[in-house]
Amino acid sequence: MSTPTHDHVAALRMRDPAVAAARDRLLADGRLSQEDGVRLFDAPVLELGRLADAVARDRHGDRVYFTVNRQLNPTNVCVLACRFCDYAKKPGAEGAYTMTREQIEAHVEPGITEIHIVGGLHNRWRFDDYLDVIRWAKAKKPSLSVKAYTAVEIDFFCRLTRQPAEWVLARLREAGLDALPGGGAEVFSERVRREIFRQKIGAQRWLEIHEIAHRMGIPSNATLLYGHIETRAERVQHMILLRELEDRAPGFFAFIPLAFQPGVTGLVRRQASAIEDLKTIAISRLVLDNFAHVKSYWIMLGQDTASAAISFGASDLDGTIGQEKIAHAALARSPVGMAEAGMLHMIREAGKRAVQRDALYRVVREYGRDGAPLDGAGGPLEAAGAAQS
Repeated sequence: MSTPTHDHVAALRMRDPAVAAARDRLLADGRLSQEDGVRLFDAPVLELGRLADAVARDRHGDRVYFTVNRQLNPTNVCVLACRFCDYAKKPGAEGAYTMTREQIEAHVEPGITEIHIVGGLHNRWRFDDYLDVIRWAKAKKPSLSVKAYTAVEIDFFCRLTRQPAEWVLARLREAGLDALPGGGAEVFSERVRREIFRQKIGAQRWLEIHEIAHRMGIPSNATLLYGHIETRAERVQHMILLRELEDRAPGFFAFIPLAFQPGVTGLVRRQASAIEDLKTIAISRLVLDNFAHVKSYWIMLGQDTASAAISFGASDLDGTIGQEKIAHAALARSPVGMAEAGMLHMIREAGKRAVQRDALYRVVREYGRDGAPLDGAGGPLEAAGAAQS
């Protein structure tokens, strides 16, 4: 596992004292504290962006990753009732759905290399029903990388089966699971959990499940839902807890800040500003020194902010998605899906070079600065699993 250089960071001359102090700490192989991270929210956004971009360049050069994938949400029927969620429906409610096998298999399109499976906690589904979703996807395309089920869903499966997480994860892996998504983390604040998602698992259980998965050799991502009632200090504390988990049980590919979509929840009047989005991404890149990637999740950020975030520390755009239901149920304004050409255009406009990957960050294809595929691309990637340095 290689160690990132500090060449780009060392070349910077920062004007803002807080950003300069962060740069000096990083160069000394120190770590930013929670206080450092909170302080940086008051720093000039362009200064923050310069430092975070330099950190990303020291890790990945000018490469930005994306995947040609499809999101599959097999059901929105859910036994929980979280205040921030516009997606979940109670059984029998208007708009509730449960996909058939044919509908599930239809999501496995020929060109995709990854499928991302998350959904509701169905009141009538058994664990085998959730296993079948993976089995059917794999049967349709055996080479497909399957990233499936959040820690919230894993905990639900444990309760359904009365089995520990190790047993549940082993059965999922036998069915074809390759990695876990990072959803369900929300924000690791008991205050916030009690206020807006009281029925959902909290920080301790989410972190426990991901630690177990990592120790079993199952990699994962991690998310943060921000821009609702959390404080900036709670955002940074969330990052610190993830960093500590990665120290003791490595296995995270990427950190994904998710901009809260207000929808009709009434929690906040409007989505976080683009400036707040860019600061959150930049600070996460600086704090999470042991994560290979920070994602610019265009579905929730919107294309313009997501494109800008590539110059603020983000090194991954996620994927083409296809039909996404969860964020759009909360009235996200981004397109329902984005073609591969759109991904390439966003990366090229940011002055970076695109790398298509699968769910395990293995290279599918590399592109030049002009967006044309490079000869010989498609080998194993030295970055994500191996670049968690």
